[in-house]
Amino acid sequence: MLVNAKEMLQKAAAGKYAVAAININNLEWTKAVLTTAEEQNSPVILGVTGGAAKYMGSFSTVAAMVKAMDKALNITVPVALHLDHGSYEQCQDCVEAGFTSIMFDGSHYPFEENVTKTKEMIALAHSKGMSIEAEVGAIGGEEDGVVGAGDIADPEECRIIAELGIDFLAAGIGNIHGQYPDNWLGLDFETLEKIFKVTKGLPLVLHGGTGIPEDMIKKAISLGVAKINVNTECQLSFAKATREYIEAGKDQDMKKKGFDPRKLLAPGYEAIKQTVKEKMELFGSVGKA
Repeated sequence: MLVNAKEMLQKAAAGKYAVAAININNLEWTKAVLTTAEEQNSPVILGVTGGAAKYMGSFSTVAAMVKAMDKALNITVPVALHLDHGSYEQCQDCVEAGFTSIMFDGSHYPFEENVTKTKEMIALAHSKGMSIEAEVGAIGGEEDGVVGAGDIADPEECRIIAELGIDFLAAGIGNIHGQYPDNWLGLDFETLEKIFKVTKGLPLVLHGGTGIPEDMIKKAISLGVAKINVNTECQLSFAKATREYIEAGKDQDMKKKGFDPRKLLAPGYEAIKQTVKEKMELFGSVGKA
């Protein structure tokens, strides 16, 4: 059931759990996430980066696939189709494509420009019934060409952005995209607590969910994080399962047609399902649809 993400994240923030935002990269990813959400009776957000959309054809291609699959699989849990780290132009493309939610990432602009452009995107998104996420304090690391230095967000800037009327906020608190290095200092919970207070309970977003210790995840949720993004971990589990299938020579089984892509990609598909299930359990969203 395709919806925008506002209500599901408000419920999550109030209930002290988080909704998993899983980046999708192809049909297998999409089907794995949707079926797992249905099985776990959990709300879910399908995240789509500009790079992933280009790989799959376009934002319109992605939207058409998700809408068709949602209907064909008879998905009854709330599902948001969300642009992840969108530029000004990509946000407009996703509005036209029929996404239900967008993220405008203006964190790389001077703050005043971020405010101006975010305000424009809020008006556009809300006029179409879409939810919108904004960002303050760049998220560290790199994701599909979007690079962040890992700034710690200024709570006062978060307050200003929140009061524009966004539906949820990504605020940098030391989190990064990709795998975390050994010398990572951890999440800045003091800043997170200040941000949640000054934004008056606005659902907060934790990008870079792969590799953060479970105790930190749970503490972040207790302090207002209602959406946690996961991408790298699904990619790693998919790659591991696919590699094991090939290294075992199963793709060379001519009698069973192990080279058939439906068989070749099946272990990776199941690995994604298991990863998503584990995240939903950790985030506390199971049974919350």
